[in-house]
Amino acid sequence: MASGRCLASCGAGEGGVGVRGSGAGRTGFRVALGRLRGAQKSAKGVSLYSRYVNRPVGRVLAAGASWVGMTPNQVTVVSAVLSYGAVAAVALGRPSYPLAVGVWGGLALGFAFDAADGQLARLRGGGSAAGEWLDHVVDCAKIVAVHSAVLITFYRHFELPGDGWLLVPLGFQFAAVLIFFGGLLTDKLTPKGAGSGGQPASGKVTLRAVALLPVDHGVFCAVFLLLGDERAFRWAYTALFAAHVLFLAAFLSTWFRRLSAVRPLP
Repeated sequence: MASGRCLASCGAGEGGVGVRGSGAGRTGFRVALGRLRGAQKSAKGVSLYSRYVNRPVGRVLAAGASWVGMTPNQVTVVSAVLSYGAVAAVALGRPSYPLAVGVWGGLALGFAFDAADGQLARLRGGGSAAGEWLDHVVDCAKIVAVHSAVLITFYRHFELPGDGWLLVPLGFQFAAVLIFFGGLLTDKLTPKGAGSGGQPASGKVTLRAVALLPVDHGVFCAVFLLLGDERAFRWAYTALFAAHVLFLAAFLSTWFRRLSAVRPLP
């Protein structure tokens, strides 16, 4: 759950005017989808998965939600139900490949709805402070809960080589929460337009998008497909933990330098 607010979510919220068409449902859906294609956020700081998989899927979900009359906050709740249901399955279920597929499906679809709420808010004319707050609270709770669920699985079901392995989910949780909170706080404290530096070259954008894959929530969701194999899951999860620690150090340094360059208010 990575940079660009853990590469996890767009700010969502209530507000604006709906675009639900008065004609056939199919036409209304297409109108909403067309408007969403023209109202996408910048790809800067977004990994390949979020850019080419999660955002496009979220766009379709947002168009469908607009057509049936859902609000951004309702979409956020759907995301929460899917994600928290998958997290509960990790904590309560016995690891197996059928469980692994179900957990991945719940987390990945929840992530897609997480991208849809912000897109729906922009489609309706903009979000609200309450909607953005709800979105971030849901995301933060998801980060804390999913690593807590992995810790429970490690303790209840895995034959670990040593008790030290129980520290891995705790360390992962620590790094993920710091990345999420640090990114949010940096965005809030950075004045609009500051540090933009113009558009980077497309090659650099693509390289960054590839580099950010290890800390993209979509990639993290995919690791749960290995939940049926204790050894494979444990090592894949640990590898992503190591990547988060490295990226955390890089992000903290970058964010501190960026904010140090901000002129103090008069």
